Amino acid sequence: MDTKDQGVIGYILKGFGRTSETFISHEIALLEQAGLRIHVFSLKRLTGEKSHGVTQRITVPVTYLPEVTGNDGQPILKWLRENWRQFGPAHRRLWRRRPCAWTMTLVAQLIATAQNAAGSGAWRTALREFLQAGYIAAALPDQITHLHAHFAHTATTVAMLAARLSGLPFSFTAHAKDIYRVDMNPGDLLARKLRAASFTVTCTQANVGYLTRLAADPQKIRRIYHGIDLDLFRHAERNETISPPLILSVGRFVEKKGFPILIEALRLLRDEGIPFQARIIGGFTPLTAEIEELVAAYGLGDRVRLQPAMTQEELLRFYAAATLFALPCLITDDGDRDGIPNVLVEAMASGIPVVTTRVSGIPELVEDGETGLLVEPRDPVALAGAIRRLLATPELRAEFGRRGSERVRQEFDARRNIAALKKLFEEARETGRTGAK
Repeated sequence: MDTKDQGVIGYILKGFGRTSETFISHEIALLEQAGLRIHVFSLKRLTGEKSHGVTQRITVPVTYLPEVTGNDGQPILKWLRENWRQFGPAHRRLWRRRPCAWTMTLVAQLIATAQNAAGSGAWRTALREFLQAGYIAAALPDQITHLHAHFAHTATTVAMLAARLSGLPFSFTAHAKDIYRVDMNPGDLLARKLRAASFTVTCTQANVGYLTRLAADPQKIRRIYHGIDLDLFRHAERNETISPPLILSVGRFVEKKGFPILIEALRLLRDEGIPFQARIIGGFTPLTAEIEELVAAYGLGDRVRLQPAMTQEELLRFYAAATLFALPCLITDDGDRDGIPNVLVEAMASGIPVVTTRVSGIPELVEDGETGLLVEPRDPVALAGAIRRLLATPELRAEFGRRGSERVRQEFDARRNIAALKKLFEEARETGRTGAK
């Protein structure tokens, strides 16, 4: 079939090209290389983000939505009037084409909000999502036959509404906190999204089990690991002569990464007289100051260095030099958690032995004692013990590095895994439009 006749997948993202979401950019790039036509709709235009090389190679068209203005303290009617100036023309065009769909979608959104949430913030969120969905539905090129969103909260809500407004089928990829935090999908919102979607993709088997309990049709839930570019992250000989040994950790400075636990473990190792240096690299947040204060309070400033987020290409030299990789992930009180952190996959592909925790889908990647070491979350003593064991045993580090790299090659090759997602899109595309715009 000629690619011109195959239709286009409309990707709806909260922010296209986010530094911490390389897996999405990589997915789009690989689907584009595989011949799938994509048009990205970004709810926000990001500023100040470092751009990975893969993002720069993407050539698909990107439509950025107007910026939603106003603040939470603004009266909601004033906020609506202010934003109607930039979203209203699209909604008027859409209403003229599909008045019943427009009216029914708005009414359903308002009823669901009244049933599941309270307060002006919830109403503002509901109206913002409807405004954004209408803008996308009005702007959809005729070639688009399917919509897909990443993360099961905001972007997927907008995708579901845009699908109703346009008559297109939609699907979404669920990750971690976006399905476990109740405030992100109040009431039965997540279950309704699962029912309405053509299919749902998620990145861990642990997530499949959770979503299956909510889904009316479990067969529509598919597990596809994100995977990485194995050509970029190759298993290389470790630099065992680096002195002192380098303990590396990478991730946004947020609670679920467990960096304060890592600092506690490093203090214990220092107090035992064990030589090391440590680098923690990631996007800075308000939690960064707390971690810096902990480093200073423990007198670790000469050993532990915090560095801002880097591109994958910039991280390669740290992966090449690291003696081991430590990431003590945890589940926060509000349910936030990681699925399988991509940086763990990258580290293992690079041949670095890893120490991490039994959280969410991580045991699907790291088998304790075989491809790395697992400890319980929030346990700095156990974490220090695992790091101590690896620092003292070069042979074990080499074995974990080899086995971990093989594990990634078997299950986390992005090019291989993307074929399964492409097949889902091709099957959904055959459905075509469920109604005229």
